[in-house]
Amino acid sequence: MNRRDFVLKTLISATTGLAAPSAWCALKRVNDQDAGTPLRSSSLPRLTDPGEMRGEMLYRKLGDTGENVSAIGLGGSHIGKTSVTEAGGIRLIQEAIDRGLTFMDNSWDYNEGESEIRMGKALAESGYRDKAFVMTKIDGRGKDIATRQIETSLSRLKTDHIDLLQHHEILRFDDPDRIFGPDGAMEAFVEAKQNGKIRFVGFTGHKDPRVHLYMLETAARHGFKFDTVQMPLNVMDAHFRSFARLVVSRAIDAGIAVLGMKSFGGADGIILKSNAIDPLDCLHYSLNLPTSVVVTGIDSQKILNQAFDAVKTFHPLDEGEVTAILAKTEAVAGDGQFELFKTSSHFDTTARHPDWLGDDSPAVRKLAPQSSG
Repeated sequence: MNRRDFVLKTLISATTGLAAPSAWCALKRVNDQDAGTPLRSSSLPRLTDPGEMRGEMLYRKLGDTGENVSAIGLGGSHIGKTSVTEAGGIRLIQEAIDRGLTFMDNSWDYNEGESEIRMGKALAESGYRDKAFVMTKIDGRGKDIATRQIETSLSRLKTDHIDLLQHHEILRFDDPDRIFGPDGAMEAFVEAKQNGKIRFVGFTGHKDPRVHLYMLETAARHGFKFDTVQMPLNVMDAHFRSFARLVVSRAIDAGIAVLGMKSFGGADGIILKSNAIDPLDCLHYSLNLPTSVVVTGIDSQKILNQAFDAVKTFHPLDEGEVTAILAKTEAVAGDGQFELFKTSSHFDTTARHPDWLGDDSPAVRKLAPQSSG
């Protein structure tokens, strides 16, 4: 073990109390997975605890963290769009919190920082920060750039701590090795946690469930357990490169909270353009998986009300109801055409900013062909 690996393992052990990945035997190697098994609705993970309804909102446990959060999360990307005024975005955030929606989603890169800035202004007023569980994400794969992005997010969000910080866009099989490698972003996360700047650690991604499994495996090798994992969970996912089928149960078995996203396919609701399903069915399906939170983009009063309508009308779906939803979407979902985040680079912010990714891991640099200039 080299010095850098020793330093990271020491930091992780001090922060998490995990000295070795032996407790992670349930997380088998990626090559053991069969992504081609024919779909059966019974193969999807089942919701065992629907949560507790209080007022207008449903609340669920956030994995093993001891936290209870709103089952719907306010997606930060939408409130920073140019089509939403700053005052309008702030109003939506504050009304959501007033009505019981506590989970705030954001990212360092959303709308060039505008999403975090607006959320920070909203939370700074009248004690809103104390009522919210704030999650944001950073893209840097190296320690130095990750540290800078963490500090920027803290400043924009006008807070001295972030409740949940996640590695954003884990899309490539070398992302985990960069993050956990020498001078990797994980060192910045662990040090920030030790200094009280973050409380919990997770990661996100939307491309391929096998990359998620490799991220979990890499963490296990370093003796680290994530608190959360975020992934696309929607009515199309079960038919194509399914995160629900391959990743959710692994996370739940390990006590990691599952955060669902892209309930409508991201951006402007691409899944709804299929005309195969309505918005409430989309949200009900995602809530019916063992998710702690389903993040949904909210950019208007209508969409905010829709999110609350979804939890008010939700009940655990039986086998027949799930099968009916899958039948509606099967014909249009098989090639991923309505999940562009899986099949294109349109949603891949990090692909447009290779400087955020840093250097290849030492193992790659050692074996990769050298440029002849």
